[in-house]
Amino acid sequence: MDLQDVMKLLELMEARQLEEIEVEQGDVRIRLRKGGAPPVMAPIAAASAAAASPQAAPAAPDAEKAAEASLVKITSPMVGTFYRAASPDGDPFINEGDRVTPDQVICIIEAMKVMNEIKAEMEGEVVSILIENGESVEFGQPMATIRRTGTAR
Repeated sequence: MDLQDVMKLLELMEARQLEEIEVEQGDVRIRLRKGGAPPVMAPIAAASAAAASPQAAPAAPDAEKAAEASLVKITSPMVGTFYRAASPDGDPFINEGDRVTPDQVICIIEAMKVMNEIKAEMEGEVVSILIENGESVEFGQPMATIRRTGTAR
């Protein structure tokens, strides 16, 4: 893999509006990630209600807007199999309502027989877990929603 290949990956990221891409070719592995905070997720119910109603939606109070803005979806950085625990009999890394820290493992994604620990990368409270244990995940697929309470990494 040379500089031209990396440039092509950057162009692909820009064209597809990707936040992160990981490629493995032989013994070379490259992972590119755009800087900045993780994307903020708007609640689905609020978005669909606003789209369904032709009337203007009433403005939400500032506290409600702040709560919505603090919701962050944790997305899969790769294609693989999602595991909530380190072993089939083990306790899940996280449950809804748990508090997480930036370095805390929230799940494992198995890709090409390699177990990849995925960390929260922020302080917060787990609002929802969107994937069932053992399910396949795609790159960029939302896995969990966290209400941020501290700083992101």
